[in-house]
Amino acid sequence: SSNEDSPWVLSLAAQHTPCVVRLRYRVVLRRGALIDSPLCHLQGSRHLQTNRGSISQTSKLLETLAELTYAYAYPYPYAYSTPGYITTSAMAITYDLLQKQNAETSNALIEHWKESELFQSLAEYEGKLTMDRDNEDGEKLQKGIDFAKSKGVIDPDYVPEPYKKIDVLGKSPDQVAGEILASVKDKGSSDSGAGSVIVLCGLSGTGKGTTVTKLRQKLETDEGKKVMTWSNGNIFRSVTLLAATWCEQQSDLDGFDKERALTKENLASFIGMLSFGKFDGEKYDTHINGLGLDLMVSQVQNTTLKSPLVSKNIPTVAEVTQGEVIIFAADAVATMGKDGLFVLLEGREQTVNYVKSPDRFTLILSDDSLIGKRRAAQRIMAEAAKTIAEDASDDDIVSGLDNVLGEMAKDLA
Repeated sequence: SSNEDSPWVLSLAAQHTPCVVRLRYRVVLRRGALIDSPLCHLQGSRHLQTNRGSISQTSKLLETLAELTYAYAYPYPYAYSTPGYITTSAMAITYDLLQKQNAETSNALIEHWKESELFQSLAEYEGKLTMDRDNEDGEKLQKGIDFAKSKGVIDPDYVPEPYKKIDVLGKSPDQVAGEILASVKDKGSSDSGAGSVIVLCGLSGTGKGTTVTKLRQKLETDEGKKVMTWSNGNIFRSVTLLAATWCEQQSDLDGFDKERALTKENLASFIGMLSFGKFDGEKYDTHINGLGLDLMVSQVQNTTLKSPLVSKNIPTVAEVTQGEVIIFAADAVATMGKDGLFVLLEGREQTVNYVKSPDRFTLILSDDSLIGKRRAAQRIMAEAAKTIAEDASDDDIVSGLDNVLGEMAKDLA
């Protein structure tokens, strides 16, 4: 029927095998059953019957539908069909799925909108935005690395150990994490009770954060390992706090002075005020001790280190302290690895190249269009989760998601 409010009818005819399929609106797969479809019956050589839409061999039925559509509908002049009216989803988009806000949710949305021009446009926009931002960040990082080399802070001739590339296309985070751990075990770098430093790189949208979460879960839960994650962010913030504090203590300065504060000598002094080790028993932490400050990073990472004094000056400080922070981080990570911990280090190659470890991985997507699709799906599901009620039906959830997509697509015009 050409009327979208009417039951959709796909009529297929063969010489001696008439087949009629009647569907209302859409076919949805949910927990292996065919739901919301008054599918009557298929007659002929490929005979399957349903009882009010409940069917035990869902996948077989859909394969049959596809075969019939191709084999019988088009070759015969008296057959007609309305392609596109049958849509399937491997998973219903439920409230629980939406609330997960993870790779499972985004993959379901990407599949749901795989034929949507609006979603494709939003995905292309988000993909370009992400790639442009990554390229800009990479250029800034490289300038910082080159500056550190020119100062003699890091070895300009250093060649990092090779990275193993893992294509995450079509793989779940669980599969990617499993592949990484299998490689670590094959190399034997975690034998004899020793720990390991797992270095993970990749552009935005390749799933680094999700993979780190899965790695930690597998190592801790399945293998009983002690795991630490490391980020250079708090070290940059600690150096920034020291530099800003130094400026405050200079009677002839009014505010932050980059030229005065960030000399080679001062930066060396600030880094010297940071120490990494075990404090309060068995807990690893970074200690800030100097210029009147006596702080543990774990205790101030969400307060003092995120104060305006630090936040407004961190880009300026980070630009000229890449080398110092990289060396500090490499030593800290090595210390934890030697102590039997599994250290998960995520970052850009420019910043983690100087961490010595044989277990180095770069996540890639052979289909880079998925970077934009994932980002678009993440934005939509985050926005939709704010307004969709817990008692909403699956149809209402889909409608709400479509509305969010429509609103975001308006900004592209």
